[in-house]
Amino acid sequence: MRNLQDSFGRTFKTLRVSLTNTCNLACAYCVDPEKKTKTANLLDKLPTQKTLSNNEYITVINQLNNILHFETVRLTGGEPTLYKQLTPLVKGINEIGIPYIKMTSNGVLLENKATELKEAGLTSINISLDAVNEETSYKISQRHSIKKILRGIDRSLEAGIGIKVNCVVMKGFNDEHIIELFKYCKTRNITIRFLELMQMGHLYNNFHQHFFSEKEIVDNIALHYNITPLLREDSATAKYWLTQDGYKFGIVSNVSSPFCNDCNRLRLDSYGNIYGCLSDNTPISILECLDNESELRDKIYEALMQKKTKFSGSKLSMLHIGG
Repeated sequence: MRNLQDSFGRTFKTLRVSLTNTCNLACAYCVDPEKKTKTANLLDKLPTQKTLSNNEYITVINQLNNILHFETVRLTGGEPTLYKQLTPLVKGINEIGIPYIKMTSNGVLLENKATELKEAGLTSINISLDAVNEETSYKISQRHSIKKILRGIDRSLEAGIGIKVNCVVMKGFNDEHIIELFKYCKTRNITIRFLELMQMGHLYNNFHQHFFSEKEIVDNIALHYNITPLLREDSATAKYWLTQDGYKFGIVSNVSSPFCNDCNRLRLDSYGNIYGCLSDNTPISILECLDNESELRDKIYEALMQKKTKFSGSKLSMLHIGG
């Protein structure tokens, strides 16, 4: 039986599931602000494929889990709350027995969904929040949605869902508002993670013009707080720091401090294709071999061999693969 571990000792323990290619925001890191349209650089053949049904998602996740024994499933998009069967899907994954069911969301629709998702088995949400004021939020997302997002955060906390905030820092967009957002999260004891801009989608060839580095983020925060770095945990995407009064925040520095060497993430798109690495645009279809464990293991190994030691960018949009 094929050993599902590469020469770096990497395997798959987290499954990230992209439920939809659509989003109700048009954020500058996913959508070209000059064109004001969603990027069309998805793989040409994918839009002609049939998207998975709810039962098919559960079947695929179950079959993969039988081999890999996931610790976490993370639901992503596009925007996963636009997926109409989200709550039944969470319940179905919960019944498989995977310990942690997490989600990454822009938060716009969470106000009316948080309680039912918690009851279905959702354990935590990473909420994308790139600004807390209306003007900057609109500049990034092209939508007047900040009040809905903030209410969604409050409702999720009330429902007992663990919350982290993700902020993609873009020079010229929100880099001057880091401390404002930091204070918002610190006051509520919500962990914030600042994300370096990634070389993906329409930014594949020119992401450096808006890139704001880990060092610049740390230096910005250090002007206001005494901070101490913490040791990075194995397979973690974020490095964390602690303020003098005990507040913990993180930075996902994909460019400055790559974390590929112990990455344990496998990606599943809405068409039934798996990907072993964000830097590889080659989809591996597994729908035809779900009932054949040997063939499925071969497909998983193929995805494992896609893994790189450093992120080299991707022409795929985050709208498709879910980060």
